[in-house]
Amino acid sequence: MEDRTQHGYLVLADISGFTSYLAKVELEHAHEILTDLLETIVKEFKTLFTISKLEGDAVFAYVPETNFLSGENILELIENTYVAFRRQRETSRRNTTCTCRACKSIPTLDLKFFVHHGDFIVQHVSGIRELVGSDVNMIHRLMKNHVTENTGWTAYILFTNRALQSLGVQFEEIHKQFESYEHLGEIRIHCIDLHARYKAIIETKRVFVSPDEADFNFTFDFDAPLQVIWHWMTDIEKKTLLADGDAVFTAQSRPGGRNGPGASNHCAHGKNLKGSLIETILDWRPFEYFTFEGTEGNSKMRQTYRLESISDGMETRLHFHVVMISPSPPRFIRCPMVKMIISKLALSFCQNIAKHIARETDAEIGTRTIQAAA
Repeated sequence: MEDRTQHGYLVLADISGFTSYLAKVELEHAHEILTDLLETIVKEFKTLFTISKLEGDAVFAYVPETNFLSGENILELIENTYVAFRRQRETSRRNTTCTCRACKSIPTLDLKFFVHHGDFIVQHVSGIRELVGSDVNMIHRLMKNHVTENTGWTAYILFTNRALQSLGVQFEEIHKQFESYEHLGEIRIHCIDLHARYKAIIETKRVFVSPDEADFNFTFDFDAPLQVIWHWMTDIEKKTLLADGDAVFTAQSRPGGRNGPGASNHCAHGKNLKGSLIETILDWRPFEYFTFEGTEGNSKMRQTYRLESISDGMETRLHFHVVMISPSPPRFIRCPMVKMIISKLALSFCQNIAKHIARETDAEIGTRTIQAAA
């Protein structure tokens, strides 16, 4: 089935400065440091991507087009990977008492990502799987560029024009330039600074409704991977689909052009869709949890949805916690009130997700079978 042309995203993560770092330091310790950093990248990538191979100080991965992914999901995973890389780099530096040049120079290492959308074939030769195609060649050529020279950035995400269009994500600030390569001509690229994104992510305040403070707690197990459930719970079009005509969700504000703290959605619901609810995101930790406040008239509820991967990543457990902010009667009155309002809605929401995922999975399997037979 894999020896056919596939369409999707090609992603390279390349550790910046490792070649010069390796030339100046002790090989044994440098190898240990590189192994820890590469393992961190691979662990994060496996959430959504298929690892093609390790390429020295780089990780090459891909993901075919699927209904289970959005452009924001891919971008968020890349940002999560960078945050994990920075944490591992700091942990390695902090946990060593070694004074060799390799250990002292850990902070000089950084990470760049290259994202392209195109065609590829997974080729099998003597038991070895290899991605081939002109788009595979292109993304590797893009690793040699003038971004750092033009911007001073040592950590960034580089998107080809085709990748950015396919992702459908808007940025308020993005660097644009052209790169020229033999046989490829001029390629338009778009880049964002990961140092700025890292600072914004770690400075974001955490808002989490804990089970102890919640007026109502609910748990539901899904027979699908975590990234699939995250997409269904956070995508506006999916949420409208799940409502089966009883509600319509539309995006309102999108600070920075994306979902995240401060972003809001409008939900028209009820008879003739006359009801009006505003969801405002307070905390956004992709593939981990999100918290929002729902406001309708004088009523306000804060809700946290936390996802947990179970059964070796094949299933997902939702932990849902909600607290009434206003009005705020005594808790012995509040808890049964919230349970009466929320419990059936929460169960119906989860059951509809499970139902739609089962339908899409069956349709995808059928499509693949037809393509393979052809």
